[in-house]
Amino acid sequence: MVGKKYFILGILIFNVFIMEAQKRVSSTVVLEHVNAVDKYIREVRGYLHEHPELSGKEFGTANYIQNELAQLGLDVTKVKGTGFYAVLDTEKPGKTIGLRTDIDALPIDENPMNLKQAKKWVSGNKGVSHVCGHDGHTAILLGAAKILVDLKASLAGKIVFIFEEGEETNSGINAMVEALRPLGLDAVYGNHLKSNIETGKFYIREGAIMAGTGTVAFDVIGRGGHASRPDLSINPVFAAANVLTGISIAWNNQRDITKTLTLGITQVHGGEIYNVIPNSVYIGGTIRFFDHEEGEKGFALLRKVSEDIARAHNCTVRFHDKMGIAMKPVVNDSLLVQSARDAIRELYPENVISDDQYIWYAAETFARYSELAPSVFTFVGIKNDALGSGAEHHNDRFDIDEDALQYGVGAMVQFAINGVERK
Repeated sequence: MVGKKYFILGILIFNVFIMEAQKRVSSTVVLEHVNAVDKYIREVRGYLHEHPELSGKEFGTANYIQNELAQLGLDVTKVKGTGFYAVLDTEKPGKTIGLRTDIDALPIDENPMNLKQAKKWVSGNKGVSHVCGHDGHTAILLGAAKILVDLKASLAGKIVFIFEEGEETNSGINAMVEALRPLGLDAVYGNHLKSNIETGKFYIREGAIMAGTGTVAFDVIGRGGHASRPDLSINPVFAAANVLTGISIAWNNQRDITKTLTLGITQVHGGEIYNVIPNSVYIGGTIRFFDHEEGEKGFALLRKVSEDIARAHNCTVRFHDKMGIAMKPVVNDSLLVQSARDAIRELYPENVISDDQYIWYAAETFARYSELAPSVFTFVGIKNDALGSGAEHHNDRFDIDEDALQYGVGAMVQFAINGVERK
């Protein structure tokens, strides 16, 4: 009987110890850690910004990040290509939370000036630059990893730090999703710096927050010949012109106008010589949508109208293999949205905004993580008029207010802490 009492007492003491350990991770403690890594995340962002690498070629970037993780005592699991992940295992039962970043840059020659002044950091790799913010995303995740490793004794479950290659070209997402599948993730969190949101503000919403995208790519095919006798040829140029007009009219009259679906025709290529009728004309572009079914309907409409009008001109249409949906919308899980909002408000009570003007028509491979677990994507503001940050993403004047990085770190850390509560 005495032994049983001591056993029960031991269990109670252990539970109290665990509860006290978890209580120690207060918002005050988190903010103290965020302030402590502020210099570090700025240095990380600066290094990455000066050493950008294109999608699928992030060899130096991957090596740099992996060295940083090694200093934290985290082992890296490499994925096919240049992507990888690392797991912080608290060795206590709990949930498995994924925290994701992207590590690639863009084929854009950077302007050393932002909207107002000289940038603090400028790419040292001509023709390649971090003008979308992935350098900042990576700095945020490394800063979060540093803090969470320090707080390991007070946490439960596992945290997976995900470093995805080639987000801009979709080159790494398939391999990453398959590599993570066996880990049994319970939730995945990601963030994107946003150039039209003020520094320190966060935008999160239920449902679609970033658009799905699809590729328009087809040829209108006729029969070439001498321009002096168009009657002996089948001119695909006129057919293509009518196809474009017909698509535009159908877009306004044959689809649900209550659902956002944008069509951007960006390429028309046909013919090279003034007196030769070409055999074909290429038409290319993109569709953006927030409802997957509506995106499919949009492509069906494009195909039908193109084929019908081409036929009226005795032409045919050849659709390229890439014609169709390339990426689904980023759709936030409603429960995780509330969790993310709660986490942010614990640290920054007045900083969550809800204006739907900040929904983004760009696409993101983060959409694929919802195949593994409920996911949530947040926008972190970087706009600072006094500093000159606020140029659109993928613009050579794009720049980051580095004060925004600490907000991104704080939100990510608090979400992870709240998420790995004991089951």
